[in-house]
Amino acid sequence: MRSIAHLNAQRAFEASARHQSFSLAAQELNVTPAAVGQLVRTLEDWLGSPLFVRSTSGRARLVTTEVAEQALPDIRAGLERLAVGLERLRSGSAGGVLTVTVSPAFAAKWLLPRLPDFTSSHPEIDLRIVASDRLSNFQTDAVDLAVRLGQPPFGPGLTAELLFEQTVIAVGSPHLIARLGRPDDQQNFSKYPLLHDAHNFWPRFLEMAHMAPSISPSHKSIRFNQTALAIDAAIAGQGLALASRIFVEADLAAGRLARAFPDELRMGSDFYLVSPRRARHPDSVAAVRKWLADTI
Repeated sequence: MRSIAHLNAQRAFEASARHQSFSLAAQELNVTPAAVGQLVRTLEDWLGSPLFVRSTSGRARLVTTEVAEQALPDIRAGLERLAVGLERLRSGSAGGVLTVTVSPAFAAKWLLPRLPDFTSSHPEIDLRIVASDRLSNFQTDAVDLAVRLGQPPFGPGLTAELLFEQTVIAVGSPHLIARLGRPDDQQNFSKYPLLHDAHNFWPRFLEMAHMAPSISPSHKSIRFNQTALAIDAAIAGQGLALASRIFVEADLAAGRLARAFPDELRMGSDFYLVSPRRARHPDSVAAVRKWLADTI
């Protein structure tokens, strides 16, 4: 039992080593950097040896000692097995729970409308959806699959499969556009509020569309922390929103939204399905991958 002593301290050490920062580890663990540092010191005192190289030169990143670096794979594997065991206890199943992490916008605008098809096709899989912009860790968070926006490689031991290319378009309510006139006309554009999300693509999009000179400090803007909220506000006629085309295809087809500009902003990052090479539930992961491929 001595090998599982100080579990919280081991989690703090693993997260700090992975992020090379007490501050980033604290964000992941939802504690203060001081608490992470204290946990690491407690583990060092118990072990009788340092885990990180101390420096007085103001080094920005933590550096693990050679012995600590060698021990990290075993500690990570142990934390992962503990997470899997707890998940099985919580679900009361023999391993049918599959945890998938996605962004809130991907969950609301693409995944959730299609979930009934998956659950009817695979009733044996207990799907757990975690919608968050926080980057989850496959090991410590017991995550099986993740839809991530970026470019591979995403990390050692992970596989990445392209789901969608990210193409950003501008959309608005057809009723609003009919009332104010086409927004791609310089004279009409100033009438439209711009709906911003956390990505803040508007300056780049308008520069590409040769509309940047039309922006003024007094141009009305409404800001949201989630893309899905900006899209819903556009449907409600509150202004123009920018969104990945995959998030608004259903609304465009149903006439709830219309293209505001003919231009499309091709981003340097795309949507990938990411999973560990050594999956905890390989059959379930394969089933989800196949369903996604058939659905796209």
